Amino acid sequence: MRSVTATLTTANPPAGSTKTTVGRRANRNLRSFYPAWFLIPAIALYVVFFAVPTFAGFYFSLTRWTLFDQTFIGFDNFVRFFQDPQLSSGFLHTFEYGFVTSAAKVVLGLALALLLTSPVLGRGYLRAVVFFPVLVSTIGVGITFKALLDPFHGIVNGLLGSVGLPTPGWFTDPNLALWSIAAVDVWKGVGIATLIFIAGIVAIPQEYFEAARMDGANSWSIFRNITLPLSRPAMGTVIILSLIGGLRSFDLIWATTGGGPGFTSDVIASVIYKQYQAGFYGLSTAGNVVLFVIVTAIMVPVSWLLNRKEADL
Repeated sequence: MRSVTATLTTANPPAGSTKTTVGRRANRNLRSFYPAWFLIPAIALYVVFFAVPTFAGFYFSLTRWTLFDQTFIGFDNFVRFFQDPQLSSGFLHTFEYGFVTSAAKVVLGLALALLLTSPVLGRGYLRAVVFFPVLVSTIGVGITFKALLDPFHGIVNGLLGSVGLPTPGWFTDPNLALWSIAAVDVWKGVGIATLIFIAGIVAIPQEYFEAARMDGANSWSIFRNITLPLSRPAMGTVIILSLIGGLRSFDLIWATTGGGPGFTSDVIASVIYKQYQAGFYGLSTAGNVVLFVIVTAIMVPVSWLLNRKEADL
């Protein structure tokens, strides 16, 4: 009789125990799905502030539009954009500006990071001084340097003239304007590159440096064989961020020269803005699409190459 009762009990468990089992399974499934809930705010922000504007930009680049109406014209805006006489020089200046500023930030950022991770006097203060320009508005920096480098009334040329040195037109000479802006850009942006390199160098285990010193390695050998290879992830981040910023640069150029003198410091972004100022909204939207495609076409292989080298470490 007991065996029959046990068998019946096993085959037909009490109703309460069945509900408990189902509840436990439901809670387990909810817990497994719970982390995915955290993605919902990020996905919503991505869709609202990136995906929708991106697709809207692609659509409006195919139209002639104003704030009140729009007319679909296909690829006419792109044809007209590439016929712009300023575009060829804008392309060249964009690539020159982007690659030069990126290379300078990598080299100077690494050099400053090596200095500011060594036992130098006032290291904390110097770190703050190097990083401070990053916090200043780009437009404010442009206006300030436009006044400082004024060829007739600027402080810099006043000091140079007082000691008998040449007083160039930093932002008015066609041969100097773009490179003067690039120097200001490097001054402003090298702080973030330095900060990233400092984080990368500090993360290197100290045992490597101690072992190298015990083996008699000098400073150059330690830098070449330990610091530089193990700082490659930080270097990749600096290259990607600075190159994207350089290729998309606009505000500093517009605040200092407005693309002048003539078109000698025009980049793609300033050409697009001038078209927008003239009321060619569809044309300027097509230019933004072109700039997006150019930056993507450059950064995807660069990012892939840097990540592949990082994976080989």
